[in-house]
Amino acid sequence: MKCFIGIDLGSTTTKAVVMDETCAVLGRGITNSRSNYDTAAAVSKQEALIDTRFTLFRRGLSDVSGLSGKVDGFLADLERHFRRVQFVEQLNDLEETCVRNTAGPRFHGRETAIHETLAHVFAKLRQESFEIFAPGAKRRSDFFRDIAGSRFMTVATEACKEAGLSFDLVLNVYDKSIIEVENRPPGGAMEAKFLAALDSTLTDGAGVDAEAVRKPVSAALGIPLEETYVVGTGYGRVRLPFPKEHIRSEILCHGLGAHIMYNDTRTVLDIGGQDTKAIQVDPSGIVENFQMNDRCAAGCGRYLGYIADEMNMGLHELGPLAMKSTRSVRINSTCTVFAGAELRDRLALGEKREDILAGLHRAIILRAMSIISRSGGIRDQFTFTGGVAKNEAAVRELKKLIKENYGDVTINIDPDSIYTGALGGAAFAQRAVMN
Repeated sequence: MKCFIGIDLGSTTTKAVVMDETCAVLGRGITNSRSNYDTAAAVSKQEALIDTRFTLFRRGLSDVSGLSGKVDGFLADLERHFRRVQFVEQLNDLEETCVRNTAGPRFHGRETAIHETLAHVFAKLRQESFEIFAPGAKRRSDFFRDIAGSRFMTVATEACKEAGLSFDLVLNVYDKSIIEVENRPPGGAMEAKFLAALDSTLTDGAGVDAEAVRKPVSAALGIPLEETYVVGTGYGRVRLPFPKEHIRSEILCHGLGAHIMYNDTRTVLDIGGQDTKAIQVDPSGIVENFQMNDRCAAGCGRYLGYIADEMNMGLHELGPLAMKSTRSVRINSTCTVFAGAELRDRLALGEKREDILAGLHRAIILRAMSIISRSGGIRDQFTFTGGVAKNEAAVRELKKLIKENYGDVTINIDPDSIYTGALGGAAFAQRAVMN
């Protein structure tokens, strides 16, 4: 099967989309961007190809009579088990790396105690993996570093106390090791992981004809996924391991990607981690004009991340808390450098956190509206993309300001809008070969 792949290397996340010859999306993948951009590109592509396999599974299982009306649930269980297998594999890699990193004079005489403590900690984490990937389990993140890190700190703290070891010593080993592990894509034979996950799923699934399911899954695994053409884009595109003819600007990719999602799109706003882009496209998705923030990352995802750190919150918690506000506090600066000081001043004056956050979100969108205005304003239809498009408080303020300034405009926000740039890249890859 010919696969056309677009990779959007952002400053905070790297996304990949796999497309077939007909421009149908087969799979999507995402990972946190690293200092090693080559690895981020490889991991996101691997994740998109994994998702492509699930698409092929869906097609094959749709004809299995015993799964009539149950395919979605079966695939959800299969993916859950697959992710656990993948997680445990990375845990094993992390444990081995930690052990290797305990060599050296500073650990002399304590190697045995450290190794025993690490073995206890990782055995506990492997056991907890069943709960982490249980049906309906909530996770603050799906990235390995986030899941493993939060639990490692908790389990290792107690284990070090019992062993009489310095937690800081073990933490230093972990910090060095996790960087090594996350800077290499998960290894191992992918087919073996799928089959192991399938065995676990069939064990759980009472009343499912195992043989009837194994046949289409095996057939789907047997389909070769040919990486026919790959296009890279995004903030870090110059670091992507591709020749220049395989690189496209993020403006072109976001414009085309938004057009593919919504054919009638005329204006696109993308608020990513490092920049904000306002793009005007024609009926074919060709960029006619655009504007970007040209000085700093003020008002972008990085800014929100800094605010989350200042308030000791998760980035995903900012929007929901801001939605609880009863009034919007006016924020004078969206500069990341001064944001912390102003935030602390507002809190000292007794302002509520939710009201401050509402004001911060409004300030971000006001900045974006200024960029849109310079690009030519908003034309119907309007499409909002990027990671910030998932922030409900940002969406609320955007809708208010568009209504105030441009009247009734159709606003499109796709659940997969974070993949817009990668989608456009995949479309350029498809056109490079098929046209």
